[in-house]
Order: sequence, then C-alpha cells, then structure tokens
Amino acid sequence: MTAKDIGARETAAVLVRAEGEVDEESLAYLREKVAAALDRPGLPPVNGEVRVRRASAHHVELPWSGRTDVRVGSNLVVVHAREASARELADRLHDRLRSATEHVTHRSDTTRRTAAPPWRGGPQN
Repeated sequence: MTAKDIGARETAAVLVRAEGEVDEESLAYLREKVAAALDRPGLPPVNGEVRVRRASAHHVELPWSGRTDVRVGSNLVVVHAREASARELADRLHDRLRSATEHVTHRSDTTRRTAAPPWRGGPQN
C-alpha cells in the first residue's frame, strides 16, 4: 500500500510561536487545533505562522490573543482572536481558520453571472 492509497498527506508547514507565559499544554492543544483546521484533503499547499500571546497585566479582560498568517495556495489568510483562556483561543482560532480556508478554497466554485436571457436558454418567467 502506498501513501496515495491510504490517503496520507504531508503535514502543513505552519510554525506556532508563543509570547509571554504560555504553558506547553496550551501550545500542544493549539498545534492540534491548527493541524485539524489545515491538514485536510483538497487544500492546496499550506505554510505560515501562528502567534499566540498572553498579556502579563492581570487587569486585562481577555489576556489571550492570537494571530495567524497562513498562505493557502496563492492566497493569504489572516485570522485574529482574543479570548479569556488558552483553550477558548485555540477553539476560536480553529473555527475562524477553518472558515477562512473554506472560503478561500471554494471562492472560484461559484461564478457570479447574470442569468442568460430567455432567448439564449435562460429561465422562462
């Protein structure tokens, strides 16, 4: 059996960086969520960077912030999020990143054209 037969795919080349007091468990969860959003069949080659930051000030309402700069094929996908905990941030980034990559990959699927006139085979109203 070859990799093509079993559906194996290369892992996306996305670097995850952390600033501030970010524990290893939170980073592992974030890497898992980013991989789940980007390691899907049908996506063009993906590379880029995810930055996570925890604010050092204790009075900040949403201390966790994240930004992704990912190139999907020839399109740049940028996603921002701010949350109260690391897990919430990872989940929010996953949702937004998956939605943005879906939008980019399926952008050309639907062509936006006016309907043809009835004498050219368009709808008969």
